[in-house]
Order: sequence, then structure tokens, then C-alpha cells
Amino acid sequence: MKGVKVKSPLREALAALFPSLLHTFYFSLVVNILVLAPSAYMMEVYDRVVNSRSHITLLMLTLLVVGAYLLLEGLEWVRREVMNEAGMALDKRLREHVFTAIFMARLQNVSAAGAQALRDLKTIREFLPSPALLAFIDTPLALLVLILLFLMAPTLGWFAVAGAFVQFGIGFFNERRIREPLLVAHRSSLGAQAYADGVIRNAQVIESMGMLGHIHKRWMALQQEFVMRQAEASDHAGTNAALSKLVQSLLSSLLLGMGCWLTLKGEIHGSGMIVASILGGRVLAPLVQIIGSWRQVETVLESYGRLEGMLRELPMHQKGMALPPPTGQLSVEAVIAGAPRSPLQILKGINFRVAPGGSLAIVGPSASGKTTLARLLVGIWPAMQGKVRLDGNDIYQWDKEEVGRYIGYLPQNVELFEGTLAENVARFGEPDPEKVKAACQMVGLDTLLQKLPKGYETQIGDDGSFLSGGERQRVALARAVYDIPKFVVLDEPNASLDEAGDIALLNAIMKLRSNGSTVIVITHRLNILGAIEHMLVLVDGQVQRFGTCKEVMEALQSPPAAPQPQQDSQPPRASQQQKPKPQQPRA
Repeated sequence: MKGVKVKSPLREALAALFPSLLHTFYFSLVVNILVLAPSAYMMEVYDRVVNSRSHITLLMLTLLVVGAYLLLEGLEWVRREVMNEAGMALDKRLREHVFTAIFMARLQNVSAAGAQALRDLKTIREFLPSPALLAFIDTPLALLVLILLFLMAPTLGWFAVAGAFVQFGIGFFNERRIREPLLVAHRSSLGAQAYADGVIRNAQVIESMGMLGHIHKRWMALQQEFVMRQAEASDHAGTNAALSKLVQSLLSSLLLGMGCWLTLKGEIHGSGMIVASILGGRVLAPLVQIIGSWRQVETVLESYGRLEGMLRELPMHQKGMALPPPTGQLSVEAVIAGAPRSPLQILKGINFRVAPGGSLAIVGPSASGKTTLARLLVGIWPAMQGKVRLDGNDIYQWDKEEVGRYIGYLPQNVELFEGTLAENVARFGEPDPEKVKAACQMVGLDTLLQKLPKGYETQIGDDGSFLSGGERQRVALARAVYDIPKFVVLDEPNASLDEAGDIALLNAIMKLRSNGSTVIVITHRLNILGAIEHMLVLVDGQVQRFGTCKEVMEALQSPPAAPQPQQDSQPPRASQQQKPKPQQPRA
């Protein structure tokens, strides 16, 4: 059975630009005809004006050539604008898809994504109105000039063809020589940039322990590789560009000499040798432009390849039929899961249910899979096998823009955004002052609000940099409980809280439960169990205990039963053993 062919959003977007390219081609056709105006003017001046000595003829020819120049520049501007509009249309069509793909790449641990994809889109957009692309469009139209040379004299035409083949050879070897250095330079540049970003994120650690000198040496080694490879590619490209210009100039001079020889033989008129020199230069002009801009062409091809691959690998989810709001019924069905794109299984056959309005504490040692389970419960990560269902619907497939308002999530690593406190709490929707106030009061942010100069409208900085660790966690907690969502998952919500914060957290959980919300709390600190009904003990990715908090705590604290002595009698046969039917734990 053949797999479903994935559409290429980038190719579809570029195909939609065909009308713009066609219009540009028509303009280019006229432009390339008008480029011949100086040559025609020269021929007429030599052959008509000089012989007739007519000032009126000279004046009219001059006016015509000036008009041709004005029209030429006007059409050049128009075709650049047409391609500029095409670039903007491409950006408008793809920007949402690219942004979503970057977001999904982060969730699914896809490397080589992020801001690079936005730079790739920018590179392709800016290439459309560039002289390099217009030179590609002009290349077929150079045949018009070549035909004129053949009409003047076949010898001149074949001479120009030979020059074009030489230019093509220079371009071919240019591409072969600079491709590998440019690829290595780009990879080195990305590595150096990623390392620098990591250094910036850990500036406090580096400064406090005097690590800057060693870090700088490490970054310089990465940067040096990038600089060397880029210099190598620049040397090759510069050499080939110089050779290309040399061939163009040489061909013009040789065509002038060839035209003079043909004039002496009487095969062309006297002005023809000068016109032949000019036309020969026009035949090679697009090729010279392309070779001179080949680094830009290579960069665009690399950007296209990366962006094409990412958009194919991370297609946008199609919105399905709208579903009714959830009530909070959670069902985890035989879930086997790990980090996206990793074959390692972290969760191994997890089963449990939580009724609407129920509460569950998930505890266990470090690296037992608690955070992985939390990400599956809110639909961030997919399961390898099994399903996580909210009200019977696969939470991973559910459109997050639709269900997100009914879900509250506090990740283990608190993430805030640059903006006001109210915007962060209201999830950057239109803040409802009453709901923002209620959420802040629920988590005990009253003391913080008294210290803030503008209250709810205070800017908290990038990632909440103006707040302490405990304050950041309370703001993130207020965001999770904003508008009393039906399903709330809190991953280590009291990791940075003091005693007052713990009390506020307990009150918030009890408030959520009183309003019918289903609450899942992942924690190492058991003082929170007073507000929770049920407990699940997770060990090595498997459910070890499940039941009410009292039952599980008693089971964990009771000593293990002593082994029974072996009996001499034979054990019952397998056919005689009655195996109880497995029950799915419920809360």
C-alpha cells in the first residue's frame, strides 16, 4: 500500500507565484529589446546621420534613444516591484506555517529548527526581487541578441556562442568549488551561534565561577572554523567572478577585432564592428551577473532545502469537527511513551482513570517518568502506544486553540513571557480584570501586587526576569488556574514556594475542586496531599501503587510481608490456576 503523499507547502507557495514570474518575463522581454537601443542609435548615427549630415535626423534619433532609456528604467523598476510583491505574497502565505512548524519542532525535539527557519524564509523572500533572479530570467532572452549577431555575420554568432560556453564552464566549476566550503561554513556558523546562545543563557554561572576565558576559547574555535571556510568560499567565488568579467571584456574586444576583420573583407558595414562588440557583451551579461551572485544563489538553495524539509516533516494539523467543552474525565489507556523521536521508552503500560472533579497526586523518585506523563496528559507529547483521553477524545489530536481554555498547565520549568503581569496571567488573550484578580488572589499574589509600581500592568521582563523564583512560580500558577479550567495539571507546583506559598497552593487546589475541576499534581513534597483524594506511585515508568492517599501511604509505610515457607506439595497446574481479570485503576 502506497503511503499518503505529503504536500509541499513551500512548493505550492512558489507555484502560486507563476503569474508574477510570467509578468516579469514579459517586462524582461521588452527590457532586453530596449537594451539594444544604444546599439541601434550608434548604427543609425554612423550610417544615416554622418552620411546625410542631417541635424534633424540626429535630434529625432537622440530623442528616441532618450525615451527608450526612460522606458527601460521604468520597466526595470516595475519588474523589481512585481517580484517584490511576489516575495511579500510568499511571506504572507508561509509565515504562519513556518511559525507553527518552529513551535512544533521545539515540542518534538527536532534539531536545526528555530529562528533559522525564519531566516530561511527571509532569504528566499529577498531573493525574488534580487538582480540574480532577474539575471536568470534574462538568460533565455539573451538569445535575441545572439540571433542578431548571427544575422549580422554567422562568424560573430559562433564566436559569441563559444564565449557563452566558456562562461557556463566557469559557472559550473564555481558551483563545484564553493558548495562544500559554504555548507561547512554554514554548519559551523549555526554551531557557534547555538553555543553563544547557551553562554548568554548561563551568564550568571559563567561570571560567578570565572568560566568566561575558557568559554571564550571554546567559542573562538567554533567561530574560527566558520571564518576559514567562508573565506575559502569567498576566495573561490571572487576568483571565478574575476575570470567571468575577464571573459566578458575579452569577448567584447575580440568581437570588435573580428568585426573589423569582417569589415575589411566587406561582409559587414563599418559601424557593425562596434555594434557587434556591444551585443557580444550583452549576450554574456546575464551569465556574468549569475556567476557574480553565485554565493547568494547557493545560500537560497540551502535555505530552500532546509525549509522544504522542515515544512514536510512538520505539517500543520488540520482542524477537525468542533467538540463540546470537556468535563474533566481523564482516561489513560495502556500508554507506552518516551520523548518525541526517541526510541527509549520512559512510560511502560500506564493505566488509570480520574473522574470529573477528581484529584490525583503523582509521586515517585526522580527519572521515573512523572514529567513525561504530565506532558502526555495535556497533549504536548504523543504516545508511542495507547491513548490519553479527555472526555473520551484523544487529547493530543484535540485542537489546542479549542480545548486550551479548558486546560491549566504548570510545567516543571516555569516559562513566562515579556509583557505585563495581567497579560501573562490571562494567557495573552484579552485580559478580564475580574478573572485576573481572582486568579492572583487564589494563588496568594496579593503581597507581590502591593510591591509592583503599576499593579497588574507592570512589565515583568523577558521570562519574568524582574521577579524572584517564588514569584515567577506563583504567576505561572495563576496563569494555570485562570478562569477555573476544567482540567489542571501542575508539575512540581511548590518547588520554589515558601510556607505561605504552600498554604496558597493548597487553597487554590481546594478552590479548583470545589468548582468541579479535575486536578493532577506531580510533587515530591507530601504536605500537599491534604487537598488530594487519590495517589499514584510511579516507579521506573510503571504504576507501583494506586488508590486513596491514605491507602497508598499505609501500604508504603507498612513493612514487606515475610516470605511463606515452601510446601512439599506440587504447585497447581496452569490450567487449574484462576487468574483474576486485571482492573483499570480509577480515581
